[in-house]
Amino acid sequence: MNRRFSWFNATALTLGFAFLYLPMVILVIFSFNESKLVTVWAGFSTKWYGELFRNQAFLDAAWVTLKVAVMSSTLATILGTMAAYAMVRGGRFPGRTLFSGMIYAPLVMPEVITGLSLLLLFISIGLDRGVMTITLAHTTFTMCYVSVVVSSRLVTFDRSLEEAALDLGCTPFQAFRLVTLPIIAPAVISGWLLAFTLSLDDLVIASFTAGPSSTTLPMKIFSSVRLGVSPEINALSTILIGLVTAAVITASLISKRSIAMREADQQAAARA
Repeated sequence: MNRRFSWFNATALTLGFAFLYLPMVILVIFSFNESKLVTVWAGFSTKWYGELFRNQAFLDAAWVTLKVAVMSSTLATILGTMAAYAMVRGGRFPGRTLFSGMIYAPLVMPEVITGLSLLLLFISIGLDRGVMTITLAHTTFTMCYVSVVVSSRLVTFDRSLEEAALDLGCTPFQAFRLVTLPIIAPAVISGWLLAFTLSLDDLVIASFTAGPSSTTLPMKIFSSVRLGVSPEINALSTILIGLVTAAVITASLISKRSIAMREADQQAAARA
C-alpha cells in the first residue's frame, strides 16, 4: 500500500499528541515555578521539590502506594499467569465458562461497585482496613488484566517446544519453568507493569478499602486538590511522570533485548 505524507495526516497527528501530552508538559514546566500560584509564572525555581520532600504526609502516602503497588502487582501477576495457563491449556473443563467470566468480570465492572462489594466483604469477615485490604482489592481487579495479556501470548505459543522438553525427560513443571516461562516472560513483565500502573493510579477502590492510617498517594492528591492546587502537587506529578517514563523505556529495552536473544538462539539452533 502506497502511504503518502499529507498535511492532513501531519495535522491530525500533531493535534492528537498535543491533546495527550501538552497538559503534562505544562504541568512539568509549572512545577519549576517560583510563585505559589500555579497559574502565574514568576521565574524558575526548584524550591517546591524541596518542600515536597519535607512534606511527611506526602512521603507517607507515597510509601504506602509504592508498597501496595509492588505487592498487588506481584500477586496479580502470579495469579493471572496461572489463570491464563488454565484457560488456554485446560481445554473445556467443567466450569470453564464460569471461571473465565469471573476472571474477566472486573474488566467491565464499575470500580464503585467493586470497591463497595470488597468493603462489605472485609467488614463481614472482620478484617481491619489498611494496607492489606488495599493490596487484596488491587490484586482482585488487576489480575484480570494480567490474565488477558498472558493468555494472548500463550495462544500463539508453539507447544512443540514443550513437547520436545517432555520427550527429553523434563517434568511438566520443569518444561514450564525452563521453556514456557522464559518465552512468555515479556508478556508476564508487561502484565506486571500494567498491574503496577493501575495500582498506582487507583483512587476509587482504594477510597473504599483504605483505613485511617493507610492513605494512598492518589487519595492524598485528591484531598489536597479539593482545597486548591499546590505547586508541591505539580512537583510530585513531575516525579511520577519521570519514574513511569523511565520504567516504560527500561521495560521496552529489556523486552527488545530478550526478543533479540531468542531470535539469535533460534538462528543458532537452525544452523546447528
